[in-house]
Amino acid sequence: MHLQIKQTNIGYNTTLISNASADLNLGDVCLLIGNNGVGKTTLIKSILHQIPLLNGEILINGKNIKQLSVKEIAENIAIVFSKSLVPQHYTVEDLISLGKYIYYPFYFELKKEDREEVAHIIEELNLNQYRYTLLKNLSDGNLQKAFIGRAITQNSPIIILDEPTTHLDEKNKIIILKTLRKLAKEQNKIILFSSHDWRLAKEFADKIWYVKEAQLHTGIVEDLLLQHDELINASLFQVNEEFIAPRILAPALYKEMLYSLLQKNFQKDLSSLNFEFQNGFWVITNDTIKYQCESFEEIIKLIQNI
Repeated sequence: MHLQIKQTNIGYNTTLISNASADLNLGDVCLLIGNNGVGKTTLIKSILHQIPLLNGEILINGKNIKQLSVKEIAENIAIVFSKSLVPQHYTVEDLISLGKYIYYPFYFELKKEDREEVAHIIEELNLNQYRYTLLKNLSDGNLQKAFIGRAITQNSPIIILDEPTTHLDEKNKIIILKTLRKLAKEQNKIILFSSHDWRLAKEFADKIWYVKEAQLHTGIVEDLLLQHDELINASLFQVNEEFIAPRILAPALYKEMLYSLLQKNFQKDLSSLNFEFQNGFWVITNDTIKYQCESFEEIIKLIQNI
């Protein structure tokens, strides 16, 4: 085990996560999820030893983080926070190159192989056309990719990213997550990233750390999702308190789309209805009716008249 959390209480003056135990091995990709305010960023800062533990210990490669210097932590962990100070007069290449300077004094020039590595990462992240662009002139998405590039060039065995896909469109989100997974598997690194979107786990993560009710639940993605209904139940997205959901039997994505549609449009009890997705059609039934709808628009019209 390369990263271990052992019976740890995490928080500031009060405990946000109690008696947490977890571990990650080199090559693991782990998604950290949980609602706002449950302590995800506090957990990350505790791993970085930026916040002292209330109890327990965190180990990197068997060594307590309390025994590591700031430089040793930087050599072991590269970090990308969702909000970072932007060096206004740096280009994309300048920022990504910064990852190398934990190994050199700032007045040294990078070696040829370092510059080649920086160029390769710029290409991997699809940032070639912005290589010499000032950071202040980048979109939020490309700026986030540049900060991730800096973390990659640091060549630390652990990379931690706090909400790395927040400002990215779907195309760039996939580029980032594919790059991170490839990095973990080919270069034997731990990738720990936080997100509000548990669905990312199914495609890109090996493990989940789920913070819920002051507890850290950990496990293989598929096992943990099945152990916590709220992670795959569309009711997680409920915003209409007067809406009472029907029974929905459908693949997860279709179920989520239908749930969103119904709660946005109807403030009433639909629990007597059953919705089942069959061969491209929605079959809607209760004790007395049976209808078939081909589109969500048809479903809205139907429910309005029931």
